[in-house]
Amino acid sequence: MTDTHHPTALQGKRVLVTRPAHQAAPQINGLSALGAIPVVLPLLEIRPFSSPAVEFHHAKGRILDLDLYQHVIFISANAARFGAELIDDYWPQLPIKVNWLAIGRKTAAVLADYGIDADNNPLGYDSEALLESPTLQQVRGQRVLIVRGQGGREKLAETLRARGAQVDYADLYQRVCPVYSDSDIEQTLHQQRPDVLLVTSGEGLENLLLLAPGSRQQFALTNLLNCLLVVPSERIAQQARLAGFTRITTAAGADDQAMINALLPATDAESDK
Repeated sequence: MTDTHHPTALQGKRVLVTRPAHQAAPQINGLSALGAIPVVLPLLEIRPFSSPAVEFHHAKGRILDLDLYQHVIFISANAARFGAELIDDYWPQLPIKVNWLAIGRKTAAVLADYGIDADNNPLGYDSEALLESPTLQQVRGQRVLIVRGQGGREKLAETLRARGAQVDYADLYQRVCPVYSDSDIEQTLHQQRPDVLLVTSGEGLENLLLLAPGSRQQFALTNLLNCLLVVPSERIAQQARLAGFTRITTAAGADDQAMINALLPATDAESDK
């Protein structure tokens, strides 16, 4: 992951990497290659459901009924990975006449690795972008399965139901706020403040604001709110403004390349001030 137009833009910059631990390596490597100093603080922990959890058996039932759905939507790369593995366990051959859809390029790429050709809107990575898909405009009387982590936004299901679809969920994992010691938080966020924060989800931003003050609210947030913040959508940018962040750049998506591409010119602009 390189950028010939900005070969030294990130040199020596401390950049907070907040992806779940098992997904952080590509972003860490990309930043390091550009001279940045990655500071790792995962803001979400991904915990897949397994037997005997009720959620696992509920999701398994949805997967066994996969051929009853006209559309199957994968919300994230984690949903794609866990979902494709479960599908592989019970469907040696994929059911026919199913429209496979993914939110974002990365999610579609994960599905492709499992032999599932999923459509995605290249102009956006969120529910709003996917809802512009031609195949989701006329869904009255059709069945839609949303493969996701437990909880999260209801925008997609609510809109599809308003269009007349029957929507079900297959919840495959939990997103949990990690636990850190006050020492970890102080060293990572406050002793030597990062120059840039990369946050790829609204839930991650909420967890950052929850963790940053420390267990006794002993750390001031002022300096952190003045950091350059890179987010993947205008929706999350607005969430950040409401939280008090003052320097926000919106990337073209949540994938590593889009986040770093947005960071490079933003960093140059800041350096020129």
